[in-house]
Order: sequence, then C-alpha cells, then structure tokens
Amino acid sequence: MPKSSFAKRTIHLDFHTSIAIPDVGADFDPDAFAQTFADAHVDQVAVFAKCHHGHLYYDTDRPERHPGLARDLDLMGEQIEALRRRGILAPVYLSVQCDEYAANTHPDWVALAPDGRQVKRAGPFEAGWQILDMSSPYQDFLAEQLDEVLRKYEPVDAVFMDMCWDQPSISVWAQRGMRTKGYDPTSAEDRAKYAHEVSHQYMARYKKMIDQAKGGSGFSVWFNGRPRLSLGEEKKFAGHVEIESLPTGGWGYSYFPYVARFVRTLNMPTLTHTGRFHTSWGDFGGLKPEAALKYECCVALSQGISCGVGDQLHPRGALDKAAYDLIGRVYGYIERCEPYVKSGKIASEAAVLVDTSRGDRPGPSGLGLVRALQETRHMFDLLSPTSDFSGYPLVVVPEMTKIDPALAKRLSAYVKKGGALLVAGPAALDANGKPAMKELGIETHGESPFTVTYLHSDASLGKDLTALDHVMYERGFRMTPAKGAKALCRVVEPYFERTYDRFCSHRQTPPDRLSRYAAVVQNGRVITFANPIFEAFAKHASVPYRRLVGACLDRLLPQPLLRDQGPAHLEASVVRKGARTIVHLLSAYPCRRTDKLDLIENWFPLVDMPLAIRCERKPRRVFAAPEERDLPFDWRDGYVHVRVTELGGHTMVVVENGDSRLFRGAQT
Repeated sequence: MPKSSFAKRTIHLDFHTSIAIPDVGADFDPDAFAQTFADAHVDQVAVFAKCHHGHLYYDTDRPERHPGLARDLDLMGEQIEALRRRGILAPVYLSVQCDEYAANTHPDWVALAPDGRQVKRAGPFEAGWQILDMSSPYQDFLAEQLDEVLRKYEPVDAVFMDMCWDQPSISVWAQRGMRTKGYDPTSAEDRAKYAHEVSHQYMARYKKMIDQAKGGSGFSVWFNGRPRLSLGEEKKFAGHVEIESLPTGGWGYSYFPYVARFVRTLNMPTLTHTGRFHTSWGDFGGLKPEAALKYECCVALSQGISCGVGDQLHPRGALDKAAYDLIGRVYGYIERCEPYVKSGKIASEAAVLVDTSRGDRPGPSGLGLVRALQETRHMFDLLSPTSDFSGYPLVVVPEMTKIDPALAKRLSAYVKKGGALLVAGPAALDANGKPAMKELGIETHGESPFTVTYLHSDASLGKDLTALDHVMYERGFRMTPAKGAKALCRVVEPYFERTYDRFCSHRQTPPDRLSRYAAVVQNGRVITFANPIFEAFAKHASVPYRRLVGACLDRLLPQPLLRDQGPAHLEASVVRKGARTIVHLLSAYPCRRTDKLDLIENWFPLVDMPLAIRCERKPRRVFAAPEERDLPFDWRDGYVHVRVTELGGHTMVVVENGDSRLFRGAQT
C-alpha cells in the first residue's frame, strides 16, 4: 500500500492488559492475525506499543515490558510485519495520561485535584485509571518510550497518542511550573490555563520527535482526547484527525453528526471509530447488531470520513471470528460504495456558526440544530464564527453563539451582498439586550416575564402551524418588527406566570390573548427567532418547532438541493464527483432499549419515496448504487424527480450529467 494513501476501513485494536494476566500473546499467530483483517476488507489496524496499564508489547529491555509476554515474542513487531505483508497499514498506539505502571512506581507523578487527592477515573477502592501529570518527569519518561519505538520500528505508518486532555493539577511539579509563569496555583482559571499550555507543550515536543524520526516525509500523528472543535487552534499538532465516537458507549448517536460537520470543512484526512461492542471499550463478548454497525459506517461514508471500528484483542492474542465476520460484511459493503464518492466534494447550502469554546459536546442548542436541519433535509456545515462563510447561500446563528461586534460587521456585509441569515434566541442580542445588528429588523423589549408562551403563526408558514397556538416551553425575549420588517409568528401570552400561590391546572398557564410581540420576524433575507428554537426542539422534540424552522428555511432557501417525502429520521447528504451528483440516503431509527442505551437492530424501509434533486439540466442517467440499478426519472422545474425503494437502510442515488451547482464542499 503506498505510504501516501489514507486508510478507508480501519480497526482500532485496543490491548489494555493487566499485569495479573500471565499468558499474553500465547495464542498469537501472525499469519492468521493478518489474514483475518484482509478477509474483513480492513486496510489499517492500530497496534499497541503501550497500554493504559503502562506495559509495553514490543522488543525492549525496559522494565515496563509486560511480564506475561514471552521473552522471545515481539508482539507488536510481528503484528506490524504480518500486516504489512498484506498491504495493511499499522499505526502504533501509546497511552499518554493513563499509565498504571508509572503511577504506582512514581506516585508523585500522578495529577492532584484541588483537595490534594490523586486524580483517578474512579473511587479509591474502585477499578479505574490513575491520571498522570504531564508537567512532572513523566513527560520525559514517555518521551523515552516514544523515542525507542520510533527508532526500533522506523518507519512506522503513524502514531496514535491517547488520553491527551487538559489535566489541571496542584502537584509539586504543576505548582512549580505555574509559579514560574506567574500563575496563581489557588486559582481554578490559572490551573486550567496552565494545563492547556502544558498540553500544547508536550504535543509540540512529541510531534517534533515524530517529524524528525521520519525526516519530514509525511508521517502522521493524532493526539486523542483533544476537542475536535479546537482544531482551528491545534491542527498544527496533527497530521490527520480521528473522531472517537461509540454511539452505545457514552457518545450517543448525536455526537458524530455534530463533530463531523465541523471537522470535514478543515479538509484534513479524517477517520472515525465506532465499536463492534454492544456497549463501549473493553466489552469482551459484546457484539452489536449488524444494522447498527452498517448504519454507523454508512454515516461516516456519507460525511466523507473514513470508517473505523474499535475492537479489543484478547490477551492471548487471538481475534474473535464472529466479530470479524460481522465487520467483514459491513466493510465489504462500504468498499463497494467507495468508488462512487471517493475524491468527491460534499455539497452544503448552509453554514452554522457554533461556539467552539464549548468543545465537542453539542449541548441542547447543537443537538437541536443538527436534528432540525437533518430532518428538514438541508445540507449544512458547522463553522467557527471566525471562519469564512461568504460562499454559503445561508448562515445560521444558533442560541449558543454570541454575535460580537466583529461578527456583526461580517454578517452585515454578507447580508448586503445577498446572503440569507437565520438567528435564534439570545444570539440576536448584544451584551445590553439590544439587537446585535440592525439587519435583524427588530426592536427589543427585554426578557419575557413568562416561562411559557404560545406561538401564533402567519398563514404563509403553512396550515400545520396555523391550526393551533403552539406552546413554546422555553423562555424568549420580547421583540417587535422594526419598520419594513414583518412578524411571521406572534406571541400569545398566558394569563399569568405559574407560581406556587397562583396556578391553573396541571402544567403551564393557558393562553390569554394575542400580544403585540413577535416570536419570529423576517426582514428581507434575515429571519430572527425570539426563543431558543433549537434548544427547545432538542429538549422537547415538539414537531411544530421543526416545522417552523423548516418553513422559515424555505423562505430563505426556496430552491434547496433536495426535496423529499421521506420519514423524519431520514438522513441525506449530497456529493459532487465530476459530472455526477450522488445522494446518500440513510434510513434507520435508534430505539431506546435501556435507560442509557439507544440501539439500531433493524432498518426502516423506504418504499416508493418521492425524491427531488436540484439539477441544472436533464440528466443522462439516474441509478441506485452500489448495485447500479437504473431508476426511472422525470426532469422539471430544475429538479430531477425519482422514487426510491430501499429495504437495506442505505442507498446512493447517482445522477449523471445533471450539473447540479455546488455551493460549498468538503473533500471526501
């Protein structure tokens, strides 16, 4: 496999193995090991140099070498050699802030919480990792291990350094470092600032070692645990990006769609890894349903991101046949799909400006905007507020994002050049509660005194919204249209605010009468919501909220890339490749199976679903991929119209020579 290639179907092979296990690698067969991956259509496997227990699995005289590993077995070295014989890449894994050997040998290297206790991922008498302080001599200890791996196994394919978050500490090492910089160790803010600087310092140090080991030939490193939404600042430390996201293992099914739409705009090689586990890492004997794994890999493919599956090798070194039968079926399908979208560009019609300082977790606002825009089938990217959004027909500013004077100036210029803008809730207000920009076309009258109000829609927004004054569960601010603007939706206020000494019925106070205040105002190409509409949709899943957002988007984007009559959960993305437009359609619905676990066990069939794809001219051919089944089509009003039936959950509708105009795109 050429070194310039980037893997498409990867395995992250965990191997965190306790010192209490005596027969490490006893069943390891290098040929069977590598052949299992080849048969499963895998082109990259991350192998372990060092695990969270702090033990080493390669040929070394260092005392950290796992004592249960036979002296004549270079486990990692033989894994790399066997994989390479089959053209499979083998990046090397090293644990960073989790190292039980170092923590137990040097307790003073462990990070200390403000109360003086050691930082640990569990209670003092519970199983859990101790967390190392990277301002201690442990940083040099790890550098020695990394240096040995780079020298002994050069050239390695890549390095994956794990558990790399900012870890505040009050250890003697951290306090000494903070005082050197003039920071106050008693200040939580200064401790966090110092921890962030330490992270950047050791990432720069280790990356320099890796770059020098390879002589600048493109050798890549990823520091896992860093917020992906901080890559604007930290991409200088990475040669590629990895998005760890096990939906059933704590991340949920909303995390990846949020992060991927931000990362893909950076045009850096990116892979994700879900897991083959029923739950999360280390779930020996746990295997998820095939529909779930196929869905998770197809979502990655549809976002232009390489697929990855997490597994954990048994301590004796033999792979689980059932797991790789499952992975092989899914990866075989992904491999058949790849030629249709490889080197294409993902089309987006909206830029959503998100507050990157909040990290990777979407929160209610981020969760709601992803769901609303996915369910209305609008194509969108997530951007930092400082990014260039000038090429998008629409910009969305959700509640989480503050429009400061600099951003207000850029948005004003964008609107004057014909761009469309949608602003939600608090994002519309400056620090004094006044309109953040005059183009909003609103006058503000303070925060609403009512926790709950009601939405009275204009008839132009559709009969689904005018049949009832819909309850709005989240508090907004009072606004009225400025001269020249129009209220699309008005506020019906309740009789009174519900309190302990004045209330009516079981829940919110009923509506009284139509007020003079607007819930939604349109001023030309700008629409403003008085309420945090995306947060409200995330918290309450009220269908009228999504319909209201959709109706407003229709006014701002009257000719979207896609139109369909599919179920709400349908996910779509549009890729342009040469003269082809490829539309991914994904139909699966995660069900809540336990109090904390959402699971996909079956696909949701699409049967004769109408789909319209915007095209500038009549296509030569339309077909479903990867099976290349021709689809009858009609071309009218600038759209190609087809009907889609798909029972397997994922399909690609390919339009040839339709010349669909691309708004903005990220390379797949």
